[in-house]
Amino acid sequence: MPAQSTHIEVPRDVRSPRAKLVYLALATGGEATVEELQAALAMTKLTLYGVLRALAERGLVEEVEGRYEVSSCSVGSGPS
Repeated sequence: MPAQSTHIEVPRDVRSPRAKLVYLALATGGEATVEELQAALAMTKLTLYGVLRALAERGLVEEVEGRYEVSSCSVGSGPS
């Protein structure tokens, strides 16, 4: 069976390669804790907290009970 490809666009205002990586990890893998992101992306917690804070300030991700996910208002919005 051929693999299906999923097209996910990173919002244009996300310029940092690390932020793009975190956004894509959450968009494709669903919600995750900082520890899960750390293991999957080989980033330090300090870096992840900074990236997640910046994405949250833009309304692109949200944190609920220690788990981060792509914000419902950013899903499907694509580049403007």
